[in-house]
Amino acid sequence: MKGLHLTADLLDCRCDPRWLVDADTLGAACVARAEAAGLQVVGRLFHAFPSTPRGVGGVTAAVLLAESHLCVHTWPEQRGVTIDVYVCNFGADHSTKAQGLMAALEALFLPGRAERHSLLRGQIGAVAA
Repeated sequence: MKGLHLTADLLDCRCDPRWLVDADTLGAACVARAEAAGLQVVGRLFHAFPSTPRGVGGVTAAVLLAESHLCVHTWPEQRGVTIDVYVCNFGADHSTKAQGLMAALEALFLPGRAERHSLLRGQIGAVAA
């Protein structure tokens, strides 16, 4: 059950607007970057939300990994993105791959500001070294 969960909230993204509104384009980029990081893609779901009075709808790209998952949500009207990368470290430590995937996705969106968090999961009862 041990794993690494990385999150990033990206604001003021200066990327090409298609990354924020085109579900298929964003999804393909997520899959390509997950595979380039050495993670195994086993499923995917890409969804575009309808436009609202506030503007063009955002997208969600969810990629199921053999190691766990990647999920990206966009808010084009705010030029904002949230990213979750979670890898289980059962049998092998995939932390470096998760960190590489997160860095590749952040580079895609070119955020002006970012808030990042890292959480070690499954540490219940673990003894600190």
